[in-house]
Amino acid sequence: MIELEGLTKHYGDKVAVEDLTLTVRPGIVTGFLGPNGAGKSTTMRMMLDLDNPTAGTVRIDGKHYRQLQDPLTYIGALLEAKSVHGGRSAANHLLCLAQSNGIPRSRVFEVLDTVGLSAVAKKRAKGFSLGMSQRLGIAAALLGDPQVLLFDEPVNGLDPEGIHWIRNLMKNLAAQGRTVFVSSHLMSEMALTAEHLIVIGQGRLMADTSMREFIHQNSRSYVRMRSPEREKLLDLLHSEGIDAVAAGNGSLEVDGVPADRLGELAAAHQLVLHELSPQHASLEEAFMQLTADSVEYHAHDGEPVPAQAGSPPGGRSPGAPQPAGARPGEPQPTGWGADWQKKRS
Repeated sequence: MIELEGLTKHYGDKVAVEDLTLTVRPGIVTGFLGPNGAGKSTTMRMMLDLDNPTAGTVRIDGKHYRQLQDPLTYIGALLEAKSVHGGRSAANHLLCLAQSNGIPRSRVFEVLDTVGLSAVAKKRAKGFSLGMSQRLGIAAALLGDPQVLLFDEPVNGLDPEGIHWIRNLMKNLAAQGRTVFVSSHLMSEMALTAEHLIVIGQGRLMADTSMREFIHQNSRSYVRMRSPEREKLLDLLHSEGIDAVAAGNGSLEVDGVPADRLGELAAAHQLVLHELSPQHASLEEAFMQLTADSVEYHAHDGEPVPAQAGSPPGGRSPGAPQPAGARPGEPQPTGWGADWQKKRS
């Protein structure tokens, strides 16, 4: 079990994490979500005593990480897949970790087999792809057979088979009564893996609830109906005090009424239905709804901002001197790009 109490981290005037209090419980996969810059990685680093909190505490099974004897036997973590000495083989990397934590040598080959790296056990890590490095990082997390596991973006670089494997691995670990805490930006995969969610934004706790409840609280669910007798269907719904909203393709959307009741009502009045489908929001939609005001880095997908009137592409006035090395008519860099161009020249 992982317990956070008032956990806070400031970098000068920058607030990375603010007063987080929560408990990550065993027996279920807990997802850790938040926009970029929300403080997820900082929180996980403080769990492992890699960063010191400004205030508050983190306890792993009642102890601070630094108090754990042979910590890999208590908690395993994957924070950065490429944090491996490139000159070491996969087996030697794990063997060093095992010897430093009193773990038997035989365990190295067990976890290499578990993650599917037995065939490359003697290969140097510098030649590994990102997916292979992820598997090696997962092997290191499993090495001490710990009761608590932390995974930060564990599916990065994995192929579909690998993603399916790590999803089932995390579920199986939780089913064994272990604490499994996983951070990911891949919402579709998180929806298939996690049972409980912890969501933060701008360093603050926004949600600590089940997956089902999170989607229910932060999204709209409705029933879509479509009939060749649309006007009759509308009249029937209104006569029953049911509000229906017209949508595209001639369909109707009904909130707050179960699909089975709507179907029975249409059947009782001999109305043909071409569609009767409950619509539920995805985890991604619910997440976007909750965190819309907490996103630190906004991208824009609209039209490019036009140049000021009378200015050519690149924002330079006609007749203005061109930077050294510039080609006539070529858009020129501005801001730090212009400064770099000057230094290069």
